[in-house]
Amino acid sequence: MNRLLAALVAAFFLLPVAWAGDGLVTVKSAFSVPVTLDRFEDAVREKGMRVFARVDHSKGAAGVSMQLRPTVLLIFGNPKIGTLLMQSNQNAGIDLPLKVLAREDENGDVWLVYNDPAYIASRHGITDRDPVIAKMSKALQGFAAAATAE
Repeated sequence: MNRLLAALVAAFFLLPVAWAGDGLVTVKSAFSVPVTLDRFEDAVREKGMRVFARVDHSKGAAGVSMQLRPTVLLIFGNPKIGTLLMQSNQNAGIDLPLKVLAREDENGDVWLVYNDPAYIASRHGITDRDPVIAKMSKALQGFAAAATAE
């Protein structure tokens, strides 16, 4: 419980978070890409959500003799929540399940990036699920804090 409380406090007051006009939420991590995603995955699983896949873009690049700084995508979700959005507009399925990207920039800083659920709802004209969107946003903020804050 103390870990969750600390994560929530960090989410609202301590984390360097940026919301861009493109619907992305970006949070700086104190950890490496693999550790950040492990911590995020632990937080997601702790809440009973499903992790569907990890996509290691860096490994894919290496497989075609190209270089890419560490860049890994985690695909996760809760069908009970995602289905509600798709019941409002099935096209929301293009953005579901949810995804989070951990990447290392040219300075060695690690960033966690995810789609803002409010942006997803807006993109698909979903206006009848405000409590669901708010719950998703709060959960993602908590997961991001648990994954990125020391």
